[in-house]
Amino acid sequence: MSRFTRKSSKKAGSSPGTLVHVGERKTDDVHLALLHYDAETVIEKPLELVEEALPLLTSSATTWLNIDGIHDISLMEHIGKIYGVHPLTLEDVLNTTQRPKTEAFDGYLFIVLKMLHYDAEKEGISSEQVSLILGKTFLITFQEVAGDVFTPVRERIRKGKGQIRTGGCDYLAYALIDAIVDNYFVILEKVGQRLETLEETIDENPDAGMLEEIHAIRHDLIYLRKQVWPLREIIAHLQKDGAPFVGEAIGPFLRDVYDHTIQTIDTIESFRDILSGMQDLYLSIISNRMNEVMKVLTIIATIFIPITFVAGIYGMNFTHMPELAWRWGYLFVWIVILAIIIGMLVFFRRRKWV
Repeated sequence: MSRFTRKSSKKAGSSPGTLVHVGERKTDDVHLALLHYDAETVIEKPLELVEEALPLLTSSATTWLNIDGIHDISLMEHIGKIYGVHPLTLEDVLNTTQRPKTEAFDGYLFIVLKMLHYDAEKEGISSEQVSLILGKTFLITFQEVAGDVFTPVRERIRKGKGQIRTGGCDYLAYALIDAIVDNYFVILEKVGQRLETLEETIDENPDAGMLEEIHAIRHDLIYLRKQVWPLREIIAHLQKDGAPFVGEAIGPFLRDVYDHTIQTIDTIESFRDILSGMQDLYLSIISNRMNEVMKVLTIIATIFIPITFVAGIYGMNFTHMPELAWRWGYLFVWIVILAIIIGMLVFFRRRKWV
């Protein structure tokens, strides 16, 4: 349940804008990386100090500053002073339990997203909060740990593919959001494969472990829906509400991302319906198996009722019983018992009970 509820009690009672890291510390070191580019040139290098990117902000080129590791409070305060980032924005960056959202501030647009990862070994989904600060000539991204889904975007910048080198910071922000949304489809594909395997197993040989697997996949889908659902509001705000620092030329691209988001949500809902059907199928199969067992036991018990009656009569210790001294009495009792068994089986067969 730690994925659904995280402790944030250390922020209780703090004044707004107090910088406190909330969530799991996923890395020890903080890494700064710079990508500065225009249509002709690309500058890519790691940074030791955040001030190193300041001289580049005055140019017309696009400056992308990526920060891996958000637990360093002093660094966050320093970034806020240098780039004019509001303390409430930095507070939200440090709070990794933040709901995906977008907010406009003086000089920049703040966006919070969830980047999801699929753990093949544990067969589960984990999330990482990604925060974007979009300005006129710069984009600052904050990630909890190194490693992301932005490698294709970086490759496009390095090789000059498409219009990313001429699109500006708003186009770069769109490209990063699009990469995050595209990765949702990769995760859904993995979940779909689990569903197919589970369905085949249920059809062939359902066991007690299937119900546990169903619940595990349901938790993953609930978690995935929780992270993806708010993204609709973010894209709609960027697309329709005239968000600052987002040009009209980005509108068609944002509509495409919005369509992908809706498709992701629809797929999640479809998977949830399929999973509910699988659970009903599993319970139905188990119930049918139990009914078959109970039917066999009931037939056996029903057959033995008259046999027990006959044996009970001939087991009574009365002195004057006509059949006790009869030479063929024992054989006669067995013939009666067999006749009862055969007669009841024929009756059950005609009634289609067996």
